Amino acid sequence: MSDPDDGADTSGPVVPPIGLGTMGLDGDAGSDVVTTALELGYRHLDTAQIYGNEAVVGAGLHRALDRGLVDRDEVLVATKVWVDNLDPDRFRDSVEASRERLGVDTIDLLYLHRPRGSYDPPTTFPLFDACVDDGLVRHVGVSNFTLDQLRDARAHLDAPLTAHQTEYHPLFRRPALVRDAREHGYTVVAYSPLAGGRVFDLDPVVAVAERHDVSPAVASIAWLRAKGLAVVPKASSAEHLQSNLHAGDVVLDEADVARIDAIEAETELYPE
Repeated sequence: MSDPDDGADTSGPVVPPIGLGTMGLDGDAGSDVVTTALELGYRHLDTAQIYGNEAVVGAGLHRALDRGLVDRDEVLVATKVWVDNLDPDRFRDSVEASRERLGVDTIDLLYLHRPRGSYDPPTTFPLFDACVDDGLVRHVGVSNFTLDQLRDARAHLDAPLTAHQTEYHPLFRRPALVRDAREHGYTVVAYSPLAGGRVFDLDPVVAVAERHDVSPAVASIAWLRAKGLAVVPKASSAEHLQSNLHAGDVVLDEADVARIDAIEAETELYPE
């Protein structure tokens, strides 16, 4: 039986449904990947302070802008504040530094990466609100939150909660998070959608992929899109970038979705 998270799309116009995950991209080669992705049609770039590559992502973005491949207002640039920078004395400077490394006037989507360290909802979320009020940040998101933590976030954040980024793939499903997003009007963004490459060895995913004449990677992304999640897969070659981007065009039927849903094993790649 399918998980009860099938149905309406949680992603909206603010968060493009398929973005580029950039963890691990580095140097000139990494910025080339970003430029190529934008040239192919990506309009959603996802990075984080802890990745250490905001400047790499920014360089790739600005190369695409300089070449006229994309307009700045077409691209959602997202980054995440790491737990070490949630202290009120460090938060604002860290956001300013991220903005400078990315080379943008405004960070389109700023996530709270993990609810750890100095995280305290009544203290932390006003810091995000102040960045929105001052034009440093356009939208606010959270990452790796539980349902209770999401409720706390909504209670203490004046700005709308735009997105919740969480691990989500055929081996790790959290349908309650998707239902909460539909109820409260924010986007669920799935990271590690290929389960660290494990989808290539999952017979149900392989079978669905063969039925649609696509790769297991594409089948996994299509499965997530069928559930209404936005997705930020990583890729470096133009071929994989292209196939991941167009995975949203692959339409799975209910039987396809149910077949992948029936996988009983559970593997969380990035536990708290």
